[in-house]
Amino acid sequence: MFDYIFFDLDGTLTDSSLGITNSFIYALKYYGEEIPSYKKLCTFIGPPLPETFKTQFGFNDEKTAEAVKKYREYFESKGLFENSVYQDIPEILQKFKIAGKHLVVATSKPEKYSVQILEFFNLAKYFDFICGSHMDESHSKKDEIIASGLKKCNIKTDDQKSKVIMIGDRLHDIIGAKKNGIKSAGVLFGFGNLSELQNAGADYIIKTVTDLERFL
Repeated sequence: MFDYIFFDLDGTLTDSSLGITNSFIYALKYYGEEIPSYKKLCTFIGPPLPETFKTQFGFNDEKTAEAVKKYREYFESKGLFENSVYQDIPEILQKFKIAGKHLVVATSKPEKYSVQILEFFNLAKYFDFICGSHMDESHSKKDEIIASGLKKCNIKTDDQKSKVIMIGDRLHDIIGAKKNGIKSAGVLFGFGNLSELQNAGADYIIKTVTDLERFL
């Protein structure tokens, strides 16, 4: 069905909620901001950091840049590995590779951190490419990252794109896929929900990790 399978990282391959929410708490406490509920903090997982600080807390550009630095103070020292791989993900990835699929990570997380996390959990070996944002938070929109992955795979034509699917847990994954002319699958074991993914136009809905086997 699909020869190239693009995966989001947070909420799709790993449950990174503890490290990310703790990093937000660390940054927000620095500014004396009221700390949102854990449930609300989890909704910040997925979008680029600057977008969250601006839209959710009304930070200007200067304050946002500083807030991202504070977030990373915690994330780099502790939050990076306050993380766990979803059960059955390694087995699923191995099955995909055995079946001859080309696997790519497409995440808004900085590429540097993404590589560290995937190597730490011994998952990097399954992927042809790991595509993420830059450390200065540029190149962080999901459509840009997916486009980068397509370019690295030398996928240009509509016929080639028909063999590609993007799998993720948030609307940004679905919208990014649409902007690049590829199919998308929304997973329900991450940080999004059914209505969010359906409203964004996901072509497939995946309830559990093992349900990913439908793309073998």
